[in-house]
Amino acid sequence: MRHYVKDYPRPQMVRDKWRNLNGSWDFLFDDANEGEDREWFAEFPEKCRKIQVPFTYETELSGICDETHHENVWYRRSVWFSEEEIENKKVLLHFEGSDYKTLVWINGKYAGCHQGGYARFTFDITKYVAQGENTVTVKAEDSQNPAQPRGKQRWQKENFGCWYIQSTGIWKTVWIECIRPEYLKSIKMTPDIDTQSVEILYETARQAVGCMIETVISYGDTEISRCIRQLKRTQEKETICLYFPEESPWGIHLWSPEDPALYDVEVRIYKENRVVDEVYSYFGMREIKISKGNILLNGTPLYQKLILDQGYWKESHLTPPDENALISDIDKIQQMGYNGLRKHMKTEDERFLYWCDVKGMLVWSEMAACYEFNDNAAEEFTREWMEVVRQNYNHPSIITWTPFNESWGIPQIRTDPRQQAFTEGIYYLTKSMDSMRPVIVNDGWEHTVSDILTIHDYEEDGTCFQERYAGKLQDIITAHLYPNKCKPALADGYSYRGQPIIISEYGGIAFSGGAEGAWGYGRTVSSEEEFLHRFGKITAAIREILYITGYCYTQVSDVQQEINGLLDENHAFKIAPEKIREINEKYPGIKEG
Repeated sequence: MRHYVKDYPRPQMVRDKWRNLNGSWDFLFDDANEGEDREWFAEFPEKCRKIQVPFTYETELSGICDETHHENVWYRRSVWFSEEEIENKKVLLHFEGSDYKTLVWINGKYAGCHQGGYARFTFDITKYVAQGENTVTVKAEDSQNPAQPRGKQRWQKENFGCWYIQSTGIWKTVWIECIRPEYLKSIKMTPDIDTQSVEILYETARQAVGCMIETVISYGDTEISRCIRQLKRTQEKETICLYFPEESPWGIHLWSPEDPALYDVEVRIYKENRVVDEVYSYFGMREIKISKGNILLNGTPLYQKLILDQGYWKESHLTPPDENALISDIDKIQQMGYNGLRKHMKTEDERFLYWCDVKGMLVWSEMAACYEFNDNAAEEFTREWMEVVRQNYNHPSIITWTPFNESWGIPQIRTDPRQQAFTEGIYYLTKSMDSMRPVIVNDGWEHTVSDILTIHDYEEDGTCFQERYAGKLQDIITAHLYPNKCKPALADGYSYRGQPIIISEYGGIAFSGGAEGAWGYGRTVSSEEEFLHRFGKITAAIREILYITGYCYTQVSDVQQEINGLLDENHAFKIAPEKIREINEKYPGIKEG
């Protein structure tokens, strides 16, 4: 991309001028929850320690590495502004992610609060800052409440099963923009390959109403379209055609894993013939549809070879050590012959999605689960999931939304009308914001309304797996039995509607290399030969079942006590990637009709 900026935290809306606030901050635990009463936001205690943001205090890279749970933590740092930076400007303070409730003070003045650990949020701090030195103070509150969206973060004192050390407070980049009041707030881009056009929805600050907005779309060095119009409202929509006149041999480029073509977008806002805001973005022309039991990418049946990716690193947990770590993981996944990944129980750093867009990696985007169902859990989950969908809508690599997994947070979904209604509500809310992508409701277990029917099966023996799914698909679904004979494919009152079938979790082979005290699914293997034999047999069994349109292997890397990764906890290959790739590339064609 022409406007790629290394480490820029929001690659879908790039501005040239920005300030990265990552690095050393003052830090305090507040176990007595006395900081607000003692007004630490006005005068921070002298006896504080240092933390390296954006790494949480639980991690090695934070410089603290305390794995115990502290419900309240505080941060402070100074930010210097010149007169030129802030004169006649809006000053926006962005948090890419802070878990769970985040309160902010600027120079001792309360600036705002956000609740939710996985979505980006922004505070307008213009009226609180001044020329010279300014103080940013942050309090983060994080509970062990299982009704709080928490993904794979434990809510007990010690790790258990496949749940890991919690992540408290700031865990993604914190940054600042100083921009003119007449600025672009967001841009939503919806491609249509049938009409060879893209629909763009602009959201601007109210001060921009009456200004002119110009959009330039390019492919490589070729300008495709240039449009200019006056803004009459804070939300404006227009459709821009991409193709050249008929006498031109040039046509649209479609985004796919084989050819991840991307169009550059430049948006400028003019006030009195002067540019007051300039934003760079991009989009991919691609279409996801479901037809006759298949998932179609740009009209062609797509066989998905996915891998489960939890996005954990040994020294930094949920936070990537740096941007290169994100790129390296994508490259390694592709080296092993996978064309996509299921980002599990986490909203990943948006730079990761950018590189998936650039490199052609398909992504299933998933929400961090709650583990209880009540009114508060439903409200918090809904609000945060809507933020996530809106934030990541433009990424062409995302081809599926997966709000629920294995009945986590909806434990009685099979029979409880309230929990069923909740999942239907999330399904239709997601569709109201994004009609393009399929939505999976309750991945792997009892589905309600769902565009794809997914199965989790950790059977170890390939022959047993093949026998289990042999026969007519309708008979298997009607039987309502999964391998453990306790989880039906569909919740009570729902029927199979011809959806595509994907084995969205399998394998999970615990490859210990002789380590003790760790686990995976099924019997542990200790040699490469033993692993490849089992992996090959199970994968081949899935491929030979023609009504199955894809699979997702568990998982990319080892995570703390869980040792079923194809990479170890340091993200190094356990097995030569070409051996995994050879097995993944031996899949049959997809059925027609």
